[in-house]
Amino acid sequence: MIVVTGAAGFIASCLVTRLNAANFNDIVVVDNFAVERKLPNLSGKRLKEYVDRNEFFDWLEEHHEQVEFIFHLGARTDTTEQNRDVLALLNLDYSKQMWQACCRYQLPLVYASSAATYGLGTVGYDDDEALLHLLQPLNAYGDSKNDFDKWAVAQPEKPFFWAGLKFFNVYGPNEYHKGRMASVILHAYQQIQQTGSMTLFRSHNPNYADGEQKRDFIYVKDVVEVCYFLMQTRQHSGIYNLGTGEARTFLDLALNTFAALGRTADIQFQDTPEVIRDKYQYFTQANMQKLRSIGYEQPFTRLEDGIADYVQNYLVPSKHM
Repeated sequence: MIVVTGAAGFIASCLVTRLNAANFNDIVVVDNFAVERKLPNLSGKRLKEYVDRNEFFDWLEEHHEQVEFIFHLGARTDTTEQNRDVLALLNLDYSKQMWQACCRYQLPLVYASSAATYGLGTVGYDDDEALLHLLQPLNAYGDSKNDFDKWAVAQPEKPFFWAGLKFFNVYGPNEYHKGRMASVILHAYQQIQQTGSMTLFRSHNPNYADGEQKRDFIYVKDVVEVCYFLMQTRQHSGIYNLGTGEARTFLDLALNTFAALGRTADIQFQDTPEVIRDKYQYFTQANMQKLRSIGYEQPFTRLEDGIADYVQNYLVPSKHM
């Protein structure tokens, strides 16, 4: 059996699809299944069992001998969450409990970290574990992820294989439920369909023109391929960046969304809200050398191709992956 936490969410549900495609069907999905807007993400998938996240560790104590691998992708992912108690409970304490269970039962573990740990990137975007203590996240969410990374690396007892993945800006199918936290591509698609135009944040940094803010956008299909690779290899434990290694502008993203819809581009700009203006990342770009060095050779999807696939094959027909 393979366990996937946060399974009704964006990345995890796409991972379940990838596992099913490889004929892994004994999948135990863990989540808060009371959140009904996420449930379509699991529709039609081949699953063994649903387990509520609050009951999971009791379940694992009883069934750990049948578990082959754990993907811990469940978390509170709202980067504007200010309640540090909630983040500590879901992103730090729950993850510590997962780590300790994997040590106890000798289970391999892949867990979700985040590029939010890098903050403004003042010390770069290198996934060198020796630099974790120097990182300065810009929000409580980033702090919670970095705190767990630091805790995990410092543990004297570790799972026989483990990997923490620093997801950069992931986009793609199955993010319909995420609301304001969905990718800009989904917001662009919805705006274009409703109004024929879209709005981006104006730059408040003299080093960047409006729309020229850059992020490392990665297609969710590439993310789940890396997860699958790590499950198959189970070597070289550590923390890894998961982006493309190429920063692209929000203007690139917008223009390609219009192109995927066959529409003429009409882009407006609005001020970045003051509540996030001082904590806005103008540039992120993953150093992908570490993942490449352990044998991951597949190319990452070009932004143009990823947006075209996402828009034309999922958003327009309102399909899930």
